[in-house]
Amino acid sequence: MQQENILFARQPILNSGSAIVGYELLFRSDAASSDANVTNDLSASTDVIVNAICQFGIDNALGWHQGFINVSYELLMSDLLELLPPKRVVLEILPSVKINDSLINRCRELKSKGFQLALDDFNYAPHYDPLLDQVDIVKLDVLHSAPTAITQSLQVVERYGHIRGLADKVEDPAQFQYCRSAGFSLFQGYFFARPIPVSGKKINPNQTALLRILSMLLADADSGAIEQVFKGCPYLSVSLLRLVNSVGMGVTQKIGSLRQALCLLGRRQLLRWVQLLLYAPNAATEISPLLQLAAVRARLMESIAALCVQNCRQAEQLAERAFMVGILSKADVLFGDAMEALLSPLGLIDEVKAAILDRTGLLGDLLTLAEHMETGDFNAAAALIKVLGVSPTDLTAAQSEAMHWADNLGKEEH
Repeated sequence: MQQENILFARQPILNSGSAIVGYELLFRSDAASSDANVTNDLSASTDVIVNAICQFGIDNALGWHQGFINVSYELLMSDLLELLPPKRVVLEILPSVKINDSLINRCRELKSKGFQLALDDFNYAPHYDPLLDQVDIVKLDVLHSAPTAITQSLQVVERYGHIRGLADKVEDPAQFQYCRSAGFSLFQGYFFARPIPVSGKKINPNQTALLRILSMLLADADSGAIEQVFKGCPYLSVSLLRLVNSVGMGVTQKIGSLRQALCLLGRRQLLRWVQLLLYAPNAATEISPLLQLAAVRARLMESIAALCVQNCRQAEQLAERAFMVGILSKADVLFGDAMEALLSPLGLIDEVKAAILDRTGLLGDLLTLAEHMETGDFNAAAALIKVLGVSPTDLTAAQSEAMHWADNLGKEEH
């Protein structure tokens, strides 16, 4: 039997401290088709499970986080769920599922096996009552729900005690703050990745130094001068060593000093890590969701870029530029300033600037593709990979590697 092409996406789920705790797994089968509608819930959910395990692998798809997967009545009652590692998966029961005694008994059985259960697109009604003892999470669409419906559902969460409320489609920081104060403890959406211009915002001194180092690297400045800037910022030195020694770096030699790191890395890798350090300048113990997003985006673009041209030297150059475009494409969110003002002093080539500002050229297409994959806009992604001459299989492999690489940033080898 011929294997279907699969386009895969994952959307982050965060806690009240804005740390990633899980991902909802999304997909579309048969990338060559123009019809994105899923005609069968069981088939759809089965594809998620099979492809998460077989094509991506649970660890590549999720890192060390939990995976949220939509399940229909048919899938919930089937033995296919036994393929999944119970401690890693939250089963989202679709609102179309009819609640009856068989379903409730099956939920008790799944709970006894270690699965967590969530109600997707929850809007409280009395028919949910027999099921709520088994449910761990209720998921509310805060973008399209009336405030009274949200309040009523949160009152149910509070009454049961063990249930956590997940606010879905949280699209900006103001909405996040509102939902957090309302009583939600989990949040899904890209609120952390939306730019908020802040007049007179003071940039972290370490980030200022990193922008200076970035400009020096682009201008091919002396290595000694670059080292002096690092030495003047101890936090940056620690952050650099931490990232370089991480699993994601894949170096064969342990690095124990700043000078050694700068010598062994070389300009290309140093440029990459300085860009990453913009998102983690203080060596925080948690990798921020914005760094996670930017790192996956940049690595995916780098991998796809290398497939777009035949000449090896041109491919390497395009890949380097693609990585830079991906990382810097979230600079406005990071610094709370207009993108053009941030890019102006960096001395970027026109091709890179145009890709970030206007999404033009091949680099702009690569950035647009990465954005489509983040949001699960599979129709647009399928059309674009045809233009780029990349197969769905290539894209899947690049995504898997990019997610694995980004998940291991800051995770030191022992």
